[in-house]
Amino acid sequence: MARARQERAEVTREAILEGAAAAFDAAGFGSTSLSDISQRAGVTKGALYFHFPSKEALAHTLMTDQFDITSLLVDSERPGVQTVIDLTHNMAAGLRSSVRIRAGIRLVIELGSFTDPDPTLYNNWIESVRDSLAPAQGRGDVKPEVNVTDAAIYIVGAFAGVQITSQVRAGREDLHQRVTDMWTWLLPGIVPARRVSRFDPAGSPELRAKIDPPAGDRQSVSLA
Repeated sequence: MARARQERAEVTREAILEGAAAAFDAAGFGSTSLSDISQRAGVTKGALYFHFPSKEALAHTLMTDQFDITSLLVDSERPGVQTVIDLTHNMAAGLRSSVRIRAGIRLVIELGSFTDPDPTLYNNWIESVRDSLAPAQGRGDVKPEVNVTDAAIYIVGAFAGVQITSQVRAGREDLHQRVTDMWTWLLPGIVPARRVSRFDPAGSPELRAKIDPPAGDRQSVSLA
């Protein structure tokens, strides 16, 4: 009986998170009420409060549990420039296919809605990018004069802006192409000219096969 209750509680918790993600993705943090979330999740407010004491707690759970940058990193024994490129395309694919990732990144961008904005998620993302660029610089794949922390901050900011623009203009239908453009113009600034051709702005073949973008976007990804 205890195990059955635990399983039911987990199912309810997942339904709440899915409903909250859909609500936050549609309307943002400020315009979403707990009533909206409970209706989307198909649970009572009592069940919602049993698992999450507030709307803020729900939002933070989505940001930390569902927007885990490390889970989007492609496994590699030699992380480097292509690892970061693939990370951004992996995230682009997630934004197009997962309401939880969409809600997570929207909530991260809307941190100003909270009384005490927390830069931790941005910092974690920046650290992941920096930790891939640093060994690449040691191998000569990143120009020696490039500050890899500054580059990581710029890449994270550039991707955030690119995905927002794609969402507003095209519902993210062109997001992979826009990310490819971003890297096409960025790579010559951070990678020595003789090594630029080693990296694919559209993502590695392995990554493209994994994410298998929708038919409307597949051509743009394969053309880079």
